[in-house]
Amino acid sequence: MAEPWYQPGVYPVADGIHRIPLTLPDDGLRAVNTFVIEDGPGVVLVDPGQYGSLARQELTEGLATLGYRLGDVRRCLATHVHRDHYTNAVALRRELGCPVSLGAGERGSLAAVRASRVYGIDPQLRALPACGAASLVDEVDPERAGHGLPTGVWQDPDEWLADGATVELTSRTLRVVRAPGHTTGHVMFHDTEAGLVFTGDHVLPRITPSIGFEPVTTPLPLAAFLASLRKTHALPDGTLAAAHGPVSDSTHERVTELLTHHADRLERTLDLVRAGAETVHDVARGLRWTRRERELEELDPFNRMLAVLETKAHLDVLTDRDVVRRGTSAGVLRYAPHTPTAAR
Repeated sequence: MAEPWYQPGVYPVADGIHRIPLTLPDDGLRAVNTFVIEDGPGVVLVDPGQYGSLARQELTEGLATLGYRLGDVRRCLATHVHRDHYTNAVALRRELGCPVSLGAGERGSLAAVRASRVYGIDPQLRALPACGAASLVDEVDPERAGHGLPTGVWQDPDEWLADGATVELTSRTLRVVRAPGHTTGHVMFHDTEAGLVFTGDHVLPRITPSIGFEPVTTPLPLAAFLASLRKTHALPDGTLAAAHGPVSDSTHERVTELLTHHADRLERTLDLVRAGAETVHDVARGLRWTRRERELEELDPFNRMLAVLETKAHLDVLTDRDVVRRGTSAGVLRYAPHTPTAAR
């Protein structure tokens, strides 16, 4: 039986590229894949993980297996601003002086999380009452979002990466591909010569990423995500090197599965509105969640919040497509099937 993908260790990905899963304590994701790129006398890290002593220990041990020390880290590349991808990069820079690069679209979220008293989930908490889930506000523990991380790990990077830019390493060139949806400034790193894509959380091999969970929100995060998936499919196919889950052979194959999943989800959401579900919370209760097909009330409060807000993202797309109409009553958003006016 194959080892779980999150089993600590060092795993070859391609010539000069290795995967080190770093454990995420108290997180259902289990681990984040930090990819180690051999680069001249040192290494470059893609998604260096979450700040903490355990990540530092596992990274140090993994590098030692490859014949490197922590001090050999020359640069950190983060696909997006979430704590399990970015915060350890800031910690490593503080200790080692290695520069950190991040997508330019994450600038606003970094500033917002530094100013927030609830670890950047202000817009999510504010949105819940309008979704018909006001009672959930008091159930969500903001500390869950903070994970006990110090505020100092939310510093700006040394370099803001633009779409289409190149990251020139000694051993290879990586192309920066902006892929908004999971977060506004999410980027991927495409190694065309190796036929490999570091997709971060944009394309995950076994689960669907959350949509628009960030301190600065956008009007249609799901629409942005679907457009990013189509953009990814238009690129040359390559090995899928994602932040959570095993490495797999085809990025395109998984992109097709994700597009199909969301098309089905939109159809199911529309069916529930047609059946009389009016609020976001009503629709979310009619859907099933996770690969285990759980009901909404089976989820913990934090994941219930994510589920409600993802449902809103699907309803927003249906509204934008003019197949449902949206109104407000007593401060709560209400949805109904759109009935086109008959031509006279």
